[in-house]
Amino acid sequence: MWKRFVRAIKSLFGGLINSIEDPKLILEQNIRELNDQVPRMNENIATVKANVMLLQKEQDKYTKSIAELTSKIKSAINAGRDDIAETYALQLEKNREQIVVIEDQLEFAQKAYEKALQVKKIFMREKDRKIREAREALRASERAAWQAKIADTLEQFEVGGMDQTHDEMITRLNEKSARNEARMEIALDSIDTKAMEIEVDAERIRAGELVKQFKMEMNADTTEKAPLLKDQADNVETESGKSIGKTRTR
Repeated sequence: MWKRFVRAIKSLFGGLINSIEDPKLILEQNIRELNDQVPRMNENIATVKANVMLLQKEQDKYTKSIAELTSKIKSAINAGRDDIAETYALQLEKNREQIVVIEDQLEFAQKAYEKALQVKKIFMREKDRKIREAREALRASERAAWQAKIADTLEQFEVGGMDQTHDEMITRLNEKSARNEARMEIALDSIDTKAMEIEVDAERIRAGELVKQFKMEMNADTTEKAPLLKDQADNVETESGKSIGKTRTR
């Protein structure tokens, strides 16, 4: 009974979680978490590398100390001071024991550092692959959402939604235009266009008569002015001759 109860609870909460999960948001969160793991991994690798460097310094220190103690022991023996040589010999033995321990620790630390670098390399490769797959899935999701909107629009066309409204509005506008054209034709038929044309022709004839009258008046004025201009010219010639004769007499 208990197992059945637990299974029922799991199925209940599992269905609830599946209903509220958004794959797009979860993938985006996974990308952020993968990128956030890189700085932490670098810190761990830096800690391992620092341990290697400290052990190397300890090794160098004990190596230098062993060389100095060996030199001192030899000097003391040459000077006949075995007591001093014995003291240095004890220190040399302790340093040799210590450097063996440090060398073992250093070897382990170096292997750990190399292993950490390999792990980081594998992690970075897998991280890039997972991020690339996640981004491709997100782009595919965006394309699918856009295609779903287009499909919904096309379905609305087919079921008579927007398409029906579109056709109905065009039909109504065409009917309105046809009614207006019919009203215009009826209005034109009700007007006596023949009488209007006769009035227009009468106005045109009257205008022609006025222009003809103006032309006759202008020709008459030109005929009257011509003799006057001829008399004026003769008088000018006579006066000019008299003036020339007076000038010669003088």
